[in-house]
Amino acid sequence: MNSKVFDMVVICSILLCIGCKGGEDKESHKTKGENVPQDGPPGMVWIPGNTYTMGAIEEDKEARSDEFPAHRVAVSGFWMDTVEVTNKQFRAFVAATGYKTTAEKKPDWEQLKKQLPPETPKPHDSILVPASMVFTPVKTENLLDWSQWWSWVKDANWKHPQGPESSIAQKEDHPVVQVSWDDAQAYVQWAGKRLPTDAEWELAARGGMENAVYPWGNDTNIRVHANTWQGTFPLYNSMADGYFTTAPVGSYAPNGYGLYDMAGNVWEWTSDWYNTNYYAETAKVGTVTNPEGATRPFDPQQPLIPQRVQRGGSFLCNGSYCSSYRSSARMRSSQDSSQDHVGFRAIMTPEQWKRMKKK
Repeated sequence: MNSKVFDMVVICSILLCIGCKGGEDKESHKTKGENVPQDGPPGMVWIPGNTYTMGAIEEDKEARSDEFPAHRVAVSGFWMDTVEVTNKQFRAFVAATGYKTTAEKKPDWEQLKKQLPPETPKPHDSILVPASMVFTPVKTENLLDWSQWWSWVKDANWKHPQGPESSIAQKEDHPVVQVSWDDAQAYVQWAGKRLPTDAEWELAARGGMENAVYPWGNDTNIRVHANTWQGTFPLYNSMADGYFTTAPVGSYAPNGYGLYDMAGNVWEWTSDWYNTNYYAETAKVGTVTNPEGATRPFDPQQPLIPQRVQRGGSFLCNGSYCSSYRSSARMRSSQDSSQDHVGFRAIMTPEQWKRMKKK
């Protein structure tokens, strides 16, 4: 491997962590004593408090190990954005604050090397430039090596998701992408909201159907319900749904709570650290109320990289590789990573709404 390729693999390993029928239970269990609000923030819907089983159901044959064991959680009610944060909304944030995203800044080698084995050589300066990860179709039979279809592209950022020649013109209503966890956190704080916890996100995704595999139920005709990859991944996308990358938010029917794109389109950041042991530890203590996730990150595959949980799958999800359009599916990535298939949405608590109304 020549030095340039080695540098690319080093950076990619830091900036992207990717794995990549039946009846429906529509019963909803509200938290005792919960008062359903009579008003709420615009663009958001109320998700009623619920005690539910978090994690994969036994009937889900596509579930991965980090979706088990299923465990009981009780979550208080909150408002959630009906759609993923759009380019138009993110542009307003940038205009108001002058914020510069992670991908628009030169990587800090002193910070990056903390996530690498000791004595890892510093990459060439041509690699340590403002850039981000972009999906590139490739012919391969090895679906375990994600570095084949991801490229570190200079000047790829939220305004140019696939590189400097790309644009978000005519895509104001598409989800903003190429945003790191840090970027998403900055936006939600500005908006007076916050990122959902892992448990809040899954409760919302289920739409009141605790024993359904997908946010829409158990219908396996995925293309009808979500923006995913049709064809042979990662080479050919037939675009049977009309989209090669992102779709305008709200292009598909909402789930039972009125939320759009809780499956497919883009992965969504949550506030939780990713820890492979967390579900097993939680299952031992019985029902947990308003869990905030693990107190520390841990992934044996990337032990030096602190990672956050992502949810919902993306336009790259395909049954042959990444069937993560399921309600319990989880992914993770370092919080300083940004890719062209990752975005976010926010939630707001009753306390946050009260503060906003007083302004």
